[in-house]
Amino acid sequence: MSAGILVVAAQRDLRRNVFDALDGAGHPTIHTARGVPHAELLLDGREPLMLVVVAFDGDAIDAQTACEHLRRIPACAGAPMIAVLADGATVRPSELPAGIADWLYGSQVELELVARWRRVRPQAAPVQVGPDQYRFAFEEDASEWLVVDPQTERVLETSSAVGRHSQLEPEQLVGRGVRELLAFEGIAIEHVLEQADRRWYACQRRSSRGADTGQASARRIRHGGREAIALMFRSDRADIRAEAALSLLSRMFASANGVDTQKVAARLLVDELGLDYLALWSAHSGEGASTPNLLIQLWRGDDQPWPAPAQQSALRQVLDGKTVLHPANARKLTGGDPLVELLGVSGFAGLPLFDERRAVLGALLVGSRTPFGDMGLVEPVLRVAAARFAHAQELRLTREQGRAEGLIDALTGLPNRLLFTDRLDTIIREAHRTRETFAVLFVDLDRFKDINDTLGHAAGDQVLKTVTHRLCSSVRASDTVARYAGDEFIVVLRHIIKNDDVLRVAEKIVQVMEAPLKVAGEEAPLKVTASIGVSFYPDDALDAETLLKHADEAMYAAKRQGRNNFQFYEISPEQAQQHDVLLKTRLRHAEGNGELRVFYQPQVDAASEDIVGMEALVRWEHPELGPISPGVFIPLAEETGLIVSLGAWVLRTACRQAREWEDKYGLALRLGVNLSAVQLMEPDLLDTVSAALAESGLDPRLLELEVTESISIKAVPNLVENLHGLHRLGCRIAIDDFGTGAASLDYLRKLPADRIKIDQSFVRNIGIDPDDEAIVRATIEMAHRLKRGVVAEGVEIEQHLKFLRANHCDELQGYLFCRPLPHLSFDRLLAERQRLLVEPQANVA
Repeated sequence: MSAGILVVAAQRDLRRNVFDALDGAGHPTIHTARGVPHAELLLDGREPLMLVVVAFDGDAIDAQTACEHLRRIPACAGAPMIAVLADGATVRPSELPAGIADWLYGSQVELELVARWRRVRPQAAPVQVGPDQYRFAFEEDASEWLVVDPQTERVLETSSAVGRHSQLEPEQLVGRGVRELLAFEGIAIEHVLEQADRRWYACQRRSSRGADTGQASARRIRHGGREAIALMFRSDRADIRAEAALSLLSRMFASANGVDTQKVAARLLVDELGLDYLALWSAHSGEGASTPNLLIQLWRGDDQPWPAPAQQSALRQVLDGKTVLHPANARKLTGGDPLVELLGVSGFAGLPLFDERRAVLGALLVGSRTPFGDMGLVEPVLRVAAARFAHAQELRLTREQGRAEGLIDALTGLPNRLLFTDRLDTIIREAHRTRETFAVLFVDLDRFKDINDTLGHAAGDQVLKTVTHRLCSSVRASDTVARYAGDEFIVVLRHIIKNDDVLRVAEKIVQVMEAPLKVAGEEAPLKVTASIGVSFYPDDALDAETLLKHADEAMYAAKRQGRNNFQFYEISPEQAQQHDVLLKTRLRHAEGNGELRVFYQPQVDAASEDIVGMEALVRWEHPELGPISPGVFIPLAEETGLIVSLGAWVLRTACRQAREWEDKYGLALRLGVNLSAVQLMEPDLLDTVSAALAESGLDPRLLELEVTESISIKAVPNLVENLHGLHRLGCRIAIDDFGTGAASLDYLRKLPADRIKIDQSFVRNIGIDPDDEAIVRATIEMAHRLKRGVVAEGVEIEQHLKFLRANHCDELQGYLFCRPLPHLSFDRLLAERQRLLVEPQANVA
């Protein structure tokens, strides 16, 4: 028997239209997938398909690639294939791959698709569909469904999921009027049954606790040889649907810290998981005693004389660092815990709240009168929630301890010199481990003493508070701002890729400081300026003391330049020359000595956040000097010509590794490799790339070569020809660091670019600088008009993610998702992704 039909379309609306057209023709088994990797998971182990409908929204190369990968799936190998050309597709009908049986435009799907299918369908005996075959389609994803007699409106049959999720007995479901079980909002139930148009309507489904909110849709089926209506219900409860669980976690993490917001998060957890009890404990009371302290308690019931903490055996276990999980029958399994007995719960869980050192800060206890829902969803949600509460408690304890020990500046609320020094040491240790580059900014207010002397210390304090606000608003949440001394502040900018990123932040701080400042009691506003010195880890120093010393020296250089500016730390010309000669000598031997590494940073789809590509980044770890920043050794490599051999080594290594991952995981991940101006001028560039592809066996269409926007046609006369040559090899081309050069629209049209990468210096200012937001928005619009994809670099916080999604950016890259990883760590990342995707499919099967 045929396994059915596969629909592959990235655009959700088009995917829905194709499904509806085929479903309306009466075929019961239709698989829908967003792309080829999704299709591979859906069809693993399935029988051969009778039809594949694939939507193309790109160029001819994309269409060819998609067809080849689909044909490699055993279930698709011999199936007829119909192509749908989506809006925006650049592939022409004449360019469609061989093996396409027929094609049509997306606008023709509703009227033409079924007719085209019948035209290309092999002549064979008609597929016999038994009267109850609909069960396979409904049970495949464990959906809740109710089969209803359209005449009597009584329930004829339900799926097991209905009883499992509602906790209602079969006699409370079958034979009942559907109105007793489902209550629609904004539409009468008779209209839903009459139309049966598969539209989703908001409704409530009865449960043992009252009702669960969600959506339901209706469709016509055959049941026992008679017409019937199948109602499918999808719950909004986070213990039933993965989408609802992710939404819950997103809302929990969107809240700030503090007891009030922790109560909001706790209430969300109770409501969305259908809990009856929640308690949040601190391991120690605020007075320093060893007895646990109850922070939050929520209970759907009457007030109770609650057992003392010492009597609660489950609480003691959790505070000892043990996790307690009883999805059902908790009263039998907890050994007579008085709290569980008092609550009368069936599902019960307790999770320790750990700090970064795995010390127990407190406990999260939850309970439900009915058994928990899908533990594959409930347990991860509870663990993430426990981590969220632990982080909030750790932050609260740190602040309390800081105030008690004099680590927080009383006036500004910033870390003081003592706490900052400890924090900087921690940042250096992390940076050494992760090979991160960061910058230290020493900010000194110009002529602040004059303000104190003429206007008084109250005015000076007001100025310091305003300066604090301006500094904090100029940097990201991941950066650090501290008050180092009277009118001296320190800023640490984390995760720096290029020095230009720091330059833009320093410029921003100088500008915001210049804004007029109103002081109480003074008619004329003040103008407060700052001088800033900048040093870099690891380029300028490897220890905190020297980093601060160099930043301080650079700050005094800014003072000598007339104040109200910033300066980078610079060593003397003699020292610089000696340093460069030393590094050049050691760089010549770095590859042979095994000191070079290739790291990989994932690029993710903006909508699904699934990994779709990776960028290869070279790192140099010297055995004596430690990690050396690419910003230091790449210019030296270009100056000496070593970049040619270095670039070829990176290309070979990355292609070989990408091919290994493709053989192992089959994800068709795009590999991005940077090309410098020097490499682009090499006459044998195409031979070098061809050799790397041939040696590794990597599909050329999976290799994307990145060219910096600032490389001009004049500087590299054969730039366009080389890029067209690479395109002919099958490689993709991306314009890197877009927005930092001076590329015109005409210039971009001349380049055979498939993708544009927005420079992170613009992305990091989302939410801070409206001008940069406008640049990002315009770049995305322009790229899409030119049929180019868009990748945003430097995505580090949720605000960046929301803005880029709202403006239809295609792909994202940055520390919000993952830092650059060595190949072993990246392999573990891919393996974990595979496990998370395969396990749900295995459970369904």
